Amino acid sequence: MTGTRGVRLVQRVSSTRAFALIAPHVVPVLDRAVHRLTRGKVLLSARMLPGLVLTVPGARTGRPRTTPLACMPEGEVEGAWILVGSNFGRTGHPAWTANLLARPDAAVVNWRGRDIPVRATLLEGEERARVWEAALAFWPPYAAYQRRVERQIRLFRVERR
Repeated sequence: MTGTRGVRLVQRVSSTRAFALIAPHVVPVLDRAVHRLTRGKVLLSARMLPGLVLTVPGARTGRPRTTPLACMPEGEVEGAWILVGSNFGRTGHPAWTANLLARPDAAVVNWRGRDIPVRATLLEGEERARVWEAALAFWPPYAAYQRRVERQIRLFRVERR
């Protein structure tokens, strides 16, 4: 199987409802374990898409919440990323998005084994529309996720503080 065909196959599978049911219980658990074992150097899901680990205080508890996420790096310098709150195409917004809304200046991303303090911005309006188109080109299954849910998928830009 070639790289391009493999990517298309993964995109097709990740667009299914079955993937949306199973992946949220499997992918983050594996990512956290491998990330911890490799001291932040490896994320399994990043074999297909760039990935980072977001740590942000919980919106209600204030306790640190750590979530491995796919991301879309922005720009030439490693200092800004787009995070897509797709929740694998499930109905509710992922918890990490509420945490970023509550504490946008308290987040840290682990990118390639380095902790980087970041500021999060919820994208809206024309800027959101432009970034959404770029996200669809980057990972087409996001379109299937959006079709399955009534909510608008949240997009965040996180940038170095």
